[in-house]
Amino acid sequence: MKRLLTKSKFKLGLECPNKLFYIGKQNYANQKSEDPFLLALAEGGFQVEEYARMHYPGGIMIESDYSNYEYELYHEKTSKLLELENVIIYEAAFQFENLFIRTDILVKKGNRIYLKEVKAKSWGKEDSLIGKNGGINAKYKDYLWDLAFQTYVVQKCFPEFEVIPQFVFVDKTKTASINGMNQMFRIKKGTDARAEIIKLEADISKMGNSVLVEPENVNVAVQGILSGKFQTLETKTFDECLGLLRENYEKDIISNWPINYSACKKCEFKTTNEDKIKNLDSGFENCFSVLCNWKENDFSKPNIFDINNGHLLKLVEKGKLFKKDIIISDVIKTDKLSKTSIRQWIQIEKENNVDSTPDFEKEGLKNEISTIKYPLHFIDFETATVALPFYVGRKPYEAIAFQFSHHVMYPDGTIKHEDQYINIEKGVFPNFDFVRKLKTALSKDDGTIFRFHNHENSILNKIRIQLEESSEKDKYELIEFILSITQQKVKEKYVHIGKRNMVDLWVWLTKYYYNPLTKGSNSLKDYLPASILTSHFLQKKYSKPISQINVSSLNFDNNKIWLNENLDDPYKQLEPVHPEYDNEILDEFVGDQDEIKDGGAALIAFSKMQYMDMPSLEFDNIKKALLKYCELDTLAMVMFFEHLKEITE
Repeated sequence: MKRLLTKSKFKLGLECPNKLFYIGKQNYANQKSEDPFLLALAEGGFQVEEYARMHYPGGIMIESDYSNYEYELYHEKTSKLLELENVIIYEAAFQFENLFIRTDILVKKGNRIYLKEVKAKSWGKEDSLIGKNGGINAKYKDYLWDLAFQTYVVQKCFPEFEVIPQFVFVDKTKTASINGMNQMFRIKKGTDARAEIIKLEADISKMGNSVLVEPENVNVAVQGILSGKFQTLETKTFDECLGLLRENYEKDIISNWPINYSACKKCEFKTTNEDKIKNLDSGFENCFSVLCNWKENDFSKPNIFDINNGHLLKLVEKGKLFKKDIIISDVIKTDKLSKTSIRQWIQIEKENNVDSTPDFEKEGLKNEISTIKYPLHFIDFETATVALPFYVGRKPYEAIAFQFSHHVMYPDGTIKHEDQYINIEKGVFPNFDFVRKLKTALSKDDGTIFRFHNHENSILNKIRIQLEESSEKDKYELIEFILSITQQKVKEKYVHIGKRNMVDLWVWLTKYYYNPLTKGSNSLKDYLPASILTSHFLQKKYSKPISQINVSSLNFDNNKIWLNENLDDPYKQLEPVHPEYDNEILDEFVGDQDEIKDGGAALIAFSKMQYMDMPSLEFDNIKKALLKYCELDTLAMVMFFEHLKEITE
């Protein structure tokens, strides 16, 4: 059977041509899940695509059997329908030589074919496909090259027609004119693991004002790609990219594309310890063996691909791939001295010297700790965004805050899991109730409030804007509360700092503390196990039942012991929110969603509970798991704070 270069494989090849050699081969490990059901839940794409089809009613679906995919048959069915003067087709299929695509919505009017690519992507008045420098806006680059590929294939199949590519996005400036818009589409897992969609309303006129938009100038950008005006893979035109990818994929040979810092750093074809036990091969290692002549022992040497530094692109060009080859001037520029570059040099030095002890600025930490006021509050939010709004007046892709956890530390060291909130009721917009409960939780005293990174601050600022536009009776009281604990920047300048502004533990971490066991990560999910392995205080304290160490819990028994004799990561002790998926895989699905970090499991859970009909037992189990995870998130903040106190005393 001919190896066909599809849309998804074309996109993968543009990330790195070598990936096409590894994709689909069972003997190569792949850390990216291609689960279409998960994608539908994470992105909200299933709603948007069905909603878009309602704008083009009467379309004919080219049905597919995913267990026995018949490319030529689907192409023939599409070709037959295109003999009609006017027709609308859903999932139209086109095959030209060894290229194959499916289109979301195709509208044929006479000799014109409109390709409508539906994306669960927000669009506003300030957005543009072309950037200020005249090139393609990076935000839409992948989408445009995808659409250019579709346009090319359709034009080759039917040169007698004029092919006009278009996008269908979600307009974030529009508001819903009906309630329950986001509940009009239900989802269930099909037998082939794909998402099956159930529409509760088939009449578009009953859906109120449309919240979709078809941006202008899509064809201009696509033709710019097809003509060679815009390039990718360094300096390759569309024709050059296509020629390289289609030929090598069809012949099943590796492209031997040069090492690229960004692409290699994010390569999914690396092996975990579990993969190695299963004797799976590593595409990453194969590339470096072929292209850099690395031997087996080279892969155990500290390399540059866990350092977050764009300047390292130049080191690849110089052949400096190992940390031992890097000198201080490669990382720290005297004319651009920064905390980040100093921190990265510490990372390099520590690994080169096989030194796993933390590096910290004791006085800086002591000064920060001296400013805090007890009792201390530690908060963490779980949030989501939904493509289609909940209520009249709400906008697409607004932030939804559906859960928080709140730990309190008292001067004598007592730690209480004081409050928690979760609202996952179908079709209910929880934000204002969320803030009311948070206000009640934090208003009992004026102790210091800790967050970890920007997420909580950003979410509260977004809810403040929602409140300003609302008719809630207590909106001014809630707005005043939000203003009191948040800060706001405009163009890097503070325009507001609350009198009880939350303190960011992440800022303390990045300014004063580095633990080599995190391999350069600044995530709390990595700093918790690293702190445990480093801290004698934490090891001694949390190896006892929580009832014996003055720690309370709203979700765990009093005899809960957080640290076993192996000092395993506490997160590994928790039952997964979704037993069929690994949480790290779920995080991959929200990687490009602003500010939602390490929150894939919670976001997927929110989507499942909103848009799926599930047994009450499964619903309750997911809810219990979410409560435990969020509790551990704030307890992890407490533990990290205790560790910082320990090293300054």
